[in-house]
Amino acid sequence: MGFRLEGIFAAALLPLLLTMILFLGPLMQLSMDCPCDLADGLKVVLAPRSWARCLTDMRWLRNQVIAPLTEELVFRACMLPMLAPCTGLGPAVFTCPLFFGVAHFHHIIEQLRFRQSSVGSIFLSAAFQFSYTAVFGAYTAFLFIRTGHLIGPVLCHSFCNYMGFPAVCAALEHPQRRPLLAGYAVGVGLFLLLLQPLTDPKLYGSLPLCVLLERAGDSEAHLCS
Repeated sequence: MGFRLEGIFAAALLPLLLTMILFLGPLMQLSMDCPCDLADGLKVVLAPRSWARCLTDMRWLRNQVIAPLTEELVFRACMLPMLAPCTGLGPAVFTCPLFFGVAHFHHIIEQLRFRQSSVGSIFLSAAFQFSYTAVFGAYTAFLFIRTGHLIGPVLCHSFCNYMGFPAVCAALEHPQRRPLLAGYAVGVGLFLLLLQPLTDPKLYGSLPLCVLLERAGDSEAHLCS
């Protein structure tokens, strides 16, 4: 289920670094729009009072701790080892995220109940959310298989919850849109270039799920190498 000490430091650091590289453009955008400089920002982030305030905020706890941990535990650590021996790794990577996307449909009920928008807009928003949560779910499933750890997907999930979906439209209208769009392009390019090297299973020791598939005689465990 991804709870082990072997290779844990690499499993915590490298997938998060890879995800931050993908979000290079949004991180630049956040930095440009932030009223404080880097030193002041770090002081705020590292201040004990800031963390104490976060830990007493139920919304922060839900988005940054509870949801990433429980969702990755259910849809990656529990579901993947059950599906992979039956379907193979490839189909399992793309099947689990479908359940993950459907699990977010409760937002439709909330929006319809409180009449937050028109019915068409609500369902269009739900379809969009399903799409990107499914893609994100496939990515964290890939991370879980390649690293054999749950901590990487959980940290990446928490980071993405904090960042939200990239504000591409705002970037196109930004006063410094050229360097910003270059950051978006460089981030995506570096992510694709580093995806395989930074998730090389050799960095993380033996992979329990891959061992399980080898014992089951699965010849399609190419994601494990």
